[in-house]
Parts: sequence; C-alpha cells; structure tokens
Amino acid sequence: MTAACTAPGAPALVVHVIYRLDFGGLETLLVECINHMPAERYRHAVVCLTGYTEFARKIRRSDVELFALDKPPGLAPGIHLDLFRLLRRLRPAILHTYNFACAEYAFTAWAAGVPVRIHAEHGRDARDPQGLNRKHNLLRRALAPWIDRFVPVSHDLARWLTGVVGIPARKTELIMNGVDTGRFAPAARGAAPDDVRPFVIGTVGRLQEVKDQATLVDAFALLCRRMPAHAGALRLVVVGDGPLREQLAQRVRAAGIEDLVWMAGARHDIPELMRDFSLFALSSLAEGTPVTVLEAMACALPVVASGVGGIPDVVQDGVHGRLVPPADPAALADALAAYVADPALARAHGMAGRLRIEQHYSVTAMVGAYLGLYDRLRAVTINPEEMNRTCAE
Repeated sequence: MTAACTAPGAPALVVHVIYRLDFGGLETLLVECINHMPAERYRHAVVCLTGYTEFARKIRRSDVELFALDKPPGLAPGIHLDLFRLLRRLRPAILHTYNFACAEYAFTAWAAGVPVRIHAEHGRDARDPQGLNRKHNLLRRALAPWIDRFVPVSHDLARWLTGVVGIPARKTELIMNGVDTGRFAPAARGAAPDDVRPFVIGTVGRLQEVKDQATLVDAFALLCRRMPAHAGALRLVVVGDGPLREQLAQRVRAAGIEDLVWMAGARHDIPELMRDFSLFALSSLAEGTPVTVLEAMACALPVVASGVGGIPDVVQDGVHGRLVPPADPAALADALAAYVADPALARAHGMAGRLRIEQHYSVTAMVGAYLGLYDRLRAVTINPEEMNRTCAE
C-alpha cells in the first residue's frame, strides 16, 4: 500500500464520500464533524457522487475542498475510475463513506492506496426498512475485507449489521450522533399564558418517502377535528424540501387545513424555527438516529415520533415524548392530543429531553469519538517512522 505523504507535522487528510451534499440529517452531521474537528488534527475534502447545493456553505472551514463527480443514474462504472484518479492525486490518509450508495467505493479507495477505509451506516431505505435486501447485504459482506471499520449510529443499526448483514462485531464501532447544544438550546418563553399561545407542531426533514410527512399531515387534520376547542390555536410547520413537496401541499389543501399549515421549504435558521415550536413530530418509516430529533430535544421540545430504527434508543416513551407505530395517523393524533391538552407535560418531557442530550448526545462527544477512531485506525495501519522515512525519500 502507498502511504499518503504530507509535509512534516501537517494534518492528515480525510476524504468523505457522500451521494449528494444537500439539506438533510446525515449531511448536517458530516458538516458538524468537519466544522468542530480540530484543524491541527485533520484536513478534510468532500467528494459528492452526484453534486451539491448551497447547503455546502454550511462548511465553515476555508481549507475544505469540495468535488462533484456528476454520477448519472445506474451503475456508472466510470465513476470508480474518476474517484481512483482523484484519490491518487489527493493521497488521503482516510476514506470515510456514508450509507449504501457509497459503500462500494471502499474497494476503489483500497485500489488507490488509501490506508484506512471507514464506512458509516446512518439509516435504511424506505423500500427496505428492516434492511433485509439480500443483494445489498451480500455486497456489504463482500466489501468487508476492504473496510477497516463499519460505523453504525444507533444500537438498532449495530444489531442489524452484525446479526442480519453478518459483519463481524470486531469490525463495527457504534458512534452516536451528536448536536451543538449551544446553537440548539431552549427558547426563553415570554409571559403569554399557554391557553393563548399557539401550539406549534413542527417537523424538519427532506420531503421524501422514508420521512412519510403525509402521515403527519393526516394526523394533524385528524387532531384539528378531534379538538375543535383548540383548533384555532393549532399550527403545523413542515420544514424541508424534496420530491414530495407538491404532493404534500395538495394533501394539505384537500384536508382543508392550508390556513394552519406552513410549508417552510429548506431553511438555514433551523435553531430559531425550533425555538418557536411547542412540540417536534417525526413520522418516518425508517431511521438511524435522526439528527432532527436530537436537535429538537436539545431545544427542550417533547418528541412524538415513530418507534423505528434508533429513535427508541434516544426517546424514552413517556419520559422525553411518545413513540407511535409508523404509518398510523390515528395513533399519532392521539399522542399529539395529549400534549395539546397538557402543556405542563410538554414542558416536563421537553426539559428531560434537553438533559438527555447534554449527557449523551453532544457534538463534542461525537467528534471526540470520530477523532479516536481515526487515530486508532491510522496507528494500526501506518508506522509513523516508516511513513516519514518514505516521504523523505
């Protein structure tokens, strides 16, 4: 293998490979890790298989290179050659890939001489919420010899990788997602009493099938019908953009609740918006550990969410919020109604959630875990004295 040569004392380079850099939880976590990781420890470059949007401006470090390979739909074997050439030029110390669409490029990185290859699993596809697709899992197992560590971001994903996919436990390392508890913090509530303040149910996420915002819209319409005395004060805010935006807007209009629903689109002011929420809702069909739930809990919001994936690892039912079955508008409406009727319960569960995030899901803990993983894998793979001698030659 060819070691990446850098100037003496220069930080090692990590190349992150992601399908597309756009508004989303995984993308937010990637950017947060880059922004918070000490610049003297690691440099970073982001390779997008398809492309990137204005979301890339959230990367605050000026030394981060960004590349788009413009991958067309389908297999596109030529992208492997493009990435191979790019990696040979960049000569990174670490390749870090994210989710199934990027897993196969670990082999390309091995062929290009990248010493350390890490693959993170942040969630499963809506078409395969239990992760039982035999072809996909066979490919994951086939790639295992070229991946030094699989990183699941929830206990659920960790159990799935070892028990269903068949990845050896020694090749997995659980790293929980984390959020910036400074940016995401509780609102300073005004003096207005709860009975005159609007009750705002908010959600944040890409408008796509796996997030199933349609169930939340249906549940909100049902809630308004069930609680007519509160209907004038109820609001639903849907933050995010995606391919289902128009379908959701049509669903809102068909339910006759367009005056109570704000389709906010993609936003840069998520912390400020969340501080105006009374409750956070997530009606996903499948999840890893959703960063939006962590952000909402950091803002001291009670959470009503589908009990799927890694969500039950974070949200304890009846302590930080309520967990409901996926794709069940009636159950979701029932859970929402309990908080509308009892604002004190909402405050209590919200503050319990904030404490849980402070203790277990801070961005500092997450970044520290990735730093430790990077350092340990590099120490095993690269002999520093040999690398320095090779670079000098």
